[in-house]
Amino acid sequence: MTVAMKIKKGDIVQVITGKDRGKQGKVMEARPSEHRVIVEGVAIVKRHTRPRPMRDGGPMAGQIIPGGIIEKPAAIDVSNVQLVCPVCKQPTRVSMTAREIKGETVKIRVCKKCNEEIDKGDRR
Repeated sequence: MTVAMKIKKGDIVQVITGKDRGKQGKVMEARPSEHRVIVEGVAIVKRHTRPRPMRDGGPMAGQIIPGGIIEKPAAIDVSNVQLVCPVCKQPTRVSMTAREIKGETVKIRVCKKCNEEIDKGDRR
């Protein structure tokens, strides 16, 4: 059984453990199946790549993708980051609350420190 992640793409998070502890960044990608997130500017790794030709023989048939050392962000386990509340601007845990909106029950994320809704702009 997998537990739903309470962090989504576009959220601002703070790293709470590891070499980048204390850094904040925006979530570029969330991977719920792996229980990981990719945060902008955090956990940068170096990838050594070879030069290789372009795949299709289109108008740029003779060109190659350059090789070298490429820096890119790596995935971080979701347990190593905390959501930064947009209201109180502090890293916080998140609770889920059911609200009735337009006759429909919707789950909304709520900050545990200030009890304010995090998903205010996501209402239908």
